[in-house]
Amino acid sequence: MQHIKRWITALILAPIVLWILIKGSTLLFAVLISIAAIFAVREYLRIIFGNEKGPISFAITIISYTVSMALIISACLGSWEVLFLILAMNLMALSIFVLSRFASNHDIFDIIAKQVLGIVYIPVSLSLLIFIKELEGGTLWIVWLLIVIFANDTGAFYSGTFFGKRPLSPNISPNKTIEGSLGGGIFSMVVGFIFCFIFFKDLSTAFLTIPGSFLLATAGQIGDLFESAMKRASKIKDSGRILPGHGGMLDRIDGLLLATPVLYVYLVFIL
Repeated sequence: MQHIKRWITALILAPIVLWILIKGSTLLFAVLISIAAIFAVREYLRIIFGNEKGPISFAITIISYTVSMALIISACLGSWEVLFLILAMNLMALSIFVLSRFASNHDIFDIIAKQVLGIVYIPVSLSLLIFIKELEGGTLWIVWLLIVIFANDTGAFYSGTFFGKRPLSPNISPNKTIEGSLGGGIFSMVVGFIFCFIFFKDLSTAFLTIPGSFLLATAGQIGDLFESAMKRASKIKDSGRILPGHGGMLDRIDGLLLATPVLYVYLVFIL
């Protein structure tokens, strides 16, 4: 039943996301990214502070939401300078937070480190999608990214189900196997090559995407394990329940968060 819910949710959301990506403006795409970022940051804060005795600091929550939105806006403006300025302002706000709370909590820097990790991990990575969209052929490259990540997840799931024997990372995710990981990587390379050859109509570019697909698949699997490690440390099964069959927003985009920077570097410096 859970598997059916997963496919139904994907079949409903995929056309909406593709329509916004292909037909919508950059501003509309930024709105979509902003919604994903806010939900993902909310879930991240709940996971990472899950073992704390007290509630999550309201100040940290507001700073995180504000900075997340500002980072998306800076990407929409196409300004790296503003993006770095916002990151600096985040550190300034956190510094004031430390000074106001240090007398009562000497472990305050642990909170700061967790917040900074979350900002780099989620909204900065998602902001790169907007920068990619503005590149030549950027919309198709984002579609390619989504297809490669989906192919990796699907290939890993079915390869692991039918052929999986050796655990990949038993201390983090006991159900993931080496065979599943390899199957996901191979399937993503095949699907990525076919998509690129059909839509970009350039055989040389299609061949260049083969190692790129492998890197994206690897990054996606690392991102998945990274989020699983966070949830295991906080004894949480799913980051949320917003997406039936998938869990939370962070459960759905965990692989995308680490794969997006890899794609940006690949497009700018290799292709």
